[in-house]
Amino acid sequence: MLSVSLSRRKFLKPLAASAVALALAACEPLPTASRGPGWDPTKPVPVALLLPSGSGNAGDDILARDLKQAAEMAIADLSGTVDIDLRVYNAGADPSLAAQMANQAVTDGAVIILGPVFGDSANAAGVAVKGNGVNVLSFSNNTDIAGGNVFVLGPTFQNAAQRLTGYAARQGKGNILIVQDKTPQGDLGGRAVTRAAAGSGAKIVGTVPYEFSGPGVTAAIPTIVATARSTGAQSLFFTADSAGALPLLAETLPQAGLGPTSIQYAGLTRWDIPPATLSLPGLQGGWFALPDPGMNTAFQSRFTAKYGNLPHPIAGLAYDGVAAIGALVKSGQPNPFSGTALTQGAGYVGVNGIFRLMGDGTNQRGLAIAQIQNGSYTIVDPAPRSFGGAGF
Repeated sequence: MLSVSLSRRKFLKPLAASAVALALAACEPLPTASRGPGWDPTKPVPVALLLPSGSGNAGDDILARDLKQAAEMAIADLSGTVDIDLRVYNAGADPSLAAQMANQAVTDGAVIILGPVFGDSANAAGVAVKGNGVNVLSFSNNTDIAGGNVFVLGPTFQNAAQRLTGYAARQGKGNILIVQDKTPQGDLGGRAVTRAAAGSGAKIVGTVPYEFSGPGVTAAIPTIVATARSTGAQSLFFTADSAGALPLLAETLPQAGLGPTSIQYAGLTRWDIPPATLSLPGLQGGWFALPDPGMNTAFQSRFTAKYGNLPHPIAGLAYDGVAAIGALVKSGQPNPFSGTALTQGAGYVGVNGIFRLMGDGTNQRGLAIAQIQNGSYTIVDPAPRSFGGAGF
């Protein structure tokens, strides 16, 4: 069984209190970013890639390597149609360094920035270059820093919530009880489910928060059970991930009489990462959302064949960013990196399926619905292949 460490993945690092002012600044309307910078279409497209290298964390260096390699794969795939001049900058995990590197990239001629990974660094980079009309396609999934000239490419709670609430409603399990930890991540997830339910036919019948600790989860179990029964909840939506409270919830709720045979479990996070999560008895029958498995598997196979290792779970975001840039250049638009161009309704095709950037800086991705069965998962509702089809 997975250990219950109640830790946080750094990818999901929330905004620090010191970054609140930056967040507000980045989310203001930015006319300069909407116009986009000038660029000579007869020359290679100067693209900056801000990586988490140099933070002192070995894991960040591995992530930086995989992001760079995924971007290079995408550039190679564009060969002969779009010429991209990729400039790499090591931004570490320090927001001030990210801002410095973003400024340097613009000084060097970059017309668009890919990265950084962490929300506060992406926010700082966006603020630094907003006056230059340069847009930032960050690898963050923190929608609180999205807006103005900052876009988030990472998979968001809103993506998963919209997909799962709509599916739950269609399956007759639309009375949803939200179970969330008292953390910035838990708050983001809870708000996402509430917003998604409003337009999906689902209904939020209650929310039960719990302290982010082993004793906090245990103490909340009776309240979760009682609330589910008194409200007529048909589904439990968890914001927790495998590195946090999810294993403990999956163990203790069935013991208290609220197992997956009596109510539908659904999660906003990837329950197949790590794969051991799929073996948890309490999660059998549960639903979660994930990118198009066929396309993602093909990317992993290509990446492994080329570089000798599986890519980091978010490495594909760098490929997606380059793919979007290539598509915009090939479109022949006069200002291909403006906010208007970036948010084209048709969207893009990346290694994780279709996606598009929204005017508020968030993204919308075509996700599949998976159900855990016998320690593995099956796709019960495929990822949509267009934005006009089912699943949106």
